[in-house]
Amino acid sequence: MKILNKKIAAHKSSVAWIQRQASDPYVAKAQKEGYRARAAFKIIEMDEKYHFFRNGQVVVDLGAAPGSWSQYVARKYPNSKIFAMDLLEIKPINNVEFYQGDFTTDEALVWLEDKLNLSHEEAGQGTADVVMSDMAPNTVGHKKTDHIRQMVLLEYALDFAIRALKNGGTFIAKSFTGGTTNDLLKQIKEHFETVHHIKPPASRKDSVEMFIVAMGFRG
Repeated sequence: MKILNKKIAAHKSSVAWIQRQASDPYVAKAQKEGYRARAAFKIIEMDEKYHFFRNGQVVVDLGAAPGSWSQYVARKYPNSKIFAMDLLEIKPINNVEFYQGDFTTDEALVWLEDKLNLSHEEAGQGTADVVMSDMAPNTVGHKKTDHIRQMVLLEYALDFAIRALKNGGTFIAKSFTGGTTNDLLKQIKEHFETVHHIKPPASRKDSVEMFIVAMGFRG
């Protein structure tokens, strides 16, 4: 693929990204099937492997932009209620309520708690069937720092999931290669019957991302 824009062509990283996109079968597949991003196939592949979605569920999507995970759930399971959140704006999706804001702030949590009717303090009394998080920090290129930042977001998402999930619910979250800290992994295993680390085929081989699929929430 020849880069015609000279300003873009001057930056090797931009050229590499464009060329990779052009040759990526998941990008072509997303365009063909009408998904907003190739990332849709990560959640599709995880769902096909573990079957955690069902029609009529309450689903929370953290780090939702551009919306491809919510888009998949709304399309495949149209009777579900989906509440999505991201710092970035997303174009509207039928059957998805979206909040633009920082998940780690009180304001964002209040919005989610109101939507989910979370007036309780005890785990296991939530109203969500699935909490999924594709949140990721802005990486700085320092492996240890990037990993720590990702673990902080994972802890936030897990803390919320423990309060929001029904018994039997599922928590899906992005991690980085190297997995979770021992303490965090222990906490996840204490609250879920089964915990899987997975790198779905749609996740690029050179990416450090992994995903945790924790099923059978038990409060």
